[in-house]
Formats: sequence, structure tokens, C-alpha cells
Amino acid sequence: MKKILNITLLAAALSISFSCSDELLQNNGVSGESQPTDTFTDAQLAQGATTNDAVPAGFINGIYAQMFQTETGGTTGHDDFGQKGYDIFGDMLSGDMALSVSSYGWYRSDITEFQAPLDFTRGRNRMVWRYYYRIIRSANNVIQSLGGNDATPDLQENKFNLGQAKVMRAHSYFYLTQYFQKEYNGAEEILPIYIEPITSNLPKSTASEVYDLMENDLTEAISLLEGFNRSNKVQVNQDIARMMLAYVLGAKGGRDVEVATLTQQVIDAGNHVMLAADEVTNGFNNYQNPSWMWGVDVTETNGLGLVSWWGQVDAYSYSYAWAGDYKAMDSDLYAAIPNDDSRKKQFLNVPTNGRYLQPLLKFYYSDEAIKDPEDFGTGPQTGLTADYVYMRIEEAYLLNAEANAKAGAESAARTSLKALVERRMPDASYIDALTGQALLDEIYLQTRIELWGEGKSYLAMKRFKATTTRGANHLSYVGEAIPYNDERMQFEIPLDEIQNNPFITDQNQ
Repeated sequence: MKKILNITLLAAALSISFSCSDELLQNNGVSGESQPTDTFTDAQLAQGATTNDAVPAGFINGIYAQMFQTETGGTTGHDDFGQKGYDIFGDMLSGDMALSVSSYGWYRSDITEFQAPLDFTRGRNRMVWRYYYRIIRSANNVIQSLGGNDATPDLQENKFNLGQAKVMRAHSYFYLTQYFQKEYNGAEEILPIYIEPITSNLPKSTASEVYDLMENDLTEAISLLEGFNRSNKVQVNQDIARMMLAYVLGAKGGRDVEVATLTQQVIDAGNHVMLAADEVTNGFNNYQNPSWMWGVDVTETNGLGLVSWWGQVDAYSYSYAWAGDYKAMDSDLYAAIPNDDSRKKQFLNVPTNGRYLQPLLKFYYSDEAIKDPEDFGTGPQTGLTADYVYMRIEEAYLLNAEANAKAGAESAARTSLKALVERRMPDASYIDALTGQALLDEIYLQTRIELWGEGKSYLAMKRFKATTTRGANHLSYVGEAIPYNDERMQFEIPLDEIQNNPFITDQNQ
């Protein structure tokens, strides 16, 4: 693994300034591979960590910065901008996000036409692999500097720093398990596990071992983060640790009672409030929104513009979604939204308009006056200040409903599901009569509708072991049923890992 976090991030908090491409819209391609050369080591970090808790805190902030920094996947591509970039990968693989118009080619061949999942030499495999292992490497440096995996720091702030690092390490391993394994099989060797900042290669560990590491990290983090009052929502706290553990156990399966307990603890904490019906068309652009559990306050100093999540999705910004690479809701999924559901208004419902089912009122750049459907592309190419959302409290209600339904606690499942749906529709009483598979189907549908475009559809598809069929507004594979464990639903260990890691000699090892 490469040493990958720039030493200048020590001085960064959330106002760190990144270089960002100012080029005009360009055609799809992975070129200009770059590797950062100025890095920190665990020795440098440990030197000050024992007496100055600001040192590891600075590097923790650097980890968070990598989540929205461009080129962290090792390319100069306009789809390489951190976590939200891979959220788009997942949404498109699941089929819930349609590429309805493609003029520039971003996402088309590698993602929507599945060339990357079917060919380990394709660069998108490396992007996903490199990004998450980059975060893991950074987290391992922080953990090592604070005494190692089994340490409990003396300074209270360093306990909080250690807890955050362990959440971030588990978060990255979680996404690696989702993207690089078809479904949970504990005996299958899937990923190398790095828990120390070593530079030597390691063989693949079993899924069971990776899941055990995530569970241990997150359980310890919940304890370490007791009493942590974060200064900014970009930081993970106890609620995020519990939600991540719920996601891990939910993906593994067979732990539904624990998932229900964890998500109920987050709900009962009362730190966040679900959006009301009239708030679901507010643009999802402000991290201060009370429903947002985890997100980043994007400022002009971050230097984001075209190369960003907003630059790919928001039709009102100077973006691909304005210029000719339209991201839209799957037409069949849209048809499943009742007409009196407030979320129906999030998408342009004009079939004759080329922008049909673009999320014009769910996601839009915060400085724009909403909104004339003819007034597109007026946002800035640079100086973007629309924020990123990573997690909302609605996820806790939906995951709680799912876990309770799977555990047989259907009354509790209906309570959580109805709590959300009654904030979207004038009458949610139909939920009272749902049982068995019908209840599970409704929870899955509501998850897809509520969290569309937020990077959660792919995760839900795998948990529900679902099969999706692409609607008519996709450019490829229309009408084809694609199951969650299809070969096209996960990435391949990339070519350079096979070339450079002697323990992995081909895709089947």
C-alpha cells in the first residue's frame, strides 16, 4: 500500500483548500494517474500525540478531507472525487439511478454497461480499491500513533480521536466488502486486512475475518466516543458508529435483533429530526439540516466545482447533469411513488422533456433561486458551496423497520416505517395492514424512494437480496432482471494489485 496522506493535511481542518480541475467538460477517461509523494508516518504522528491531542485530531480531519477531495482514487477523471463518487457508482449499478442521456460518457461503459465489474483491467476497479485503502492507511497511522489497536489513550480527546479513526477504518472495509464480494460468505477469501501502517503486502483474509474486524472496531468506537460532542457534522460520533455497526451486521445477516437495537438507540437519542413533507424539495444542500447525521460543510476554500458530486448530478450547476450526462430516477421506481407522496415532486415529471425524471427539486445548488425548469447551468464551475450528505436519520428508521421485520417483530417494524411515511404522505394507514413479505417489500421500496441518489440503494439491494429490472429511461439493459449477486454487481481486484501483491496472482485467488 502506498503512503498516501499529504503532510499538509495536518494543518487542515475543514477549510483545507484543494486543487481542482478547471477544465471544461471533457470526455470520459482515466488518465494522468498520480500518486502523492509527501506523506506522514506513524512515527511523526506519534511524536506529538502523547501530549498534544491536537496532533491526531489534525490527521483525523485529514481523513475526513479525503472523503471529498478530488483525485483520491488515483486519477484526474471527473468521476474521482471521494465517497460521493462511489455513491454514484453504487446507485447506478443497482439501477435506481438511470443515465438517461450520455453525451460525455461518464459512467456509461464502465458502470452502467458493467465493463469494469467484468474486466479487472478497467481503471474504475482501481479507483474504488485505492480510495478505501487510502483511508484505511490513514486511519492505521492515527491508531498506531495513539498506542495501537488495543490501546486506551490517557487523554480524553485522544480516546475520541481513536474512536473516530476506528469508525473510519471500519467504514472503508465495509464498502470494500460490499463492492468486492457478491454476498456474505464467511469462508470466502476477499480482501487483505491491514490494521497497522505497514508497507508490505498481505494475502486476502476471509470475509468472516474482515467482518470481525469491523465489528470489533465499531464496538470499541462506540465506547471510546461516549461523551464526544463533535464540533462539526463531518466528524463521526457515537450515533454514526452505531449506524455503521448496524449496516455491517445487516449486510452480514442473521443479526437482526442487534441491528434493531442499535438503530433504536440512535432514534431514541433524539439528536436528529426527520424531514417534513415540505422539506424534501429543499435541495439537500445544507449540512445544518436537522435530519443530517453526517455530512460536510463545503465552502469555496475547498475548491470544488465541476469535479464533484454536484458537478455530476445537479442540473442547475455548471455540470454534466446540465450539459448532457443526465442522471435520473429509474422510471419504474418513479411510477411506484404514489401521486400524493411529497417525494414525487423531487423529480421532473414531464415525459416529453429530455430532462425527464432528473432530481430537479431534490438536489440543487444552494445559491440558486428555485427554480425555473428552463433555467439550467447557471451555477458556478468553481466556488461551490452546496454541502455533501453522508447519512440521515431517516436511514435509522428504515434500517430499524427492516431489521424488526426480518426478526419477526412486525409491529415495531410498522411503527418505524409509518413514522417516516406519514411525513411524506397524507395517509400512511395502509402500513397498519402489512405483514410478511408485503411488509418487507414496502420497506425496501421506501428505502429506495427516500434515499435515492444518496448512495444507499446498492447496499439495500444486497441486504434484501433483491433483483432489479431497469426501466425504459436507461440507455442499456432495459427490462433485464439483474439479481444482487450477479457478476456485474461487484468490482474486481484491480490489475495493479495483482501485479504488485505476490499473494494475489489472479482474480480467482
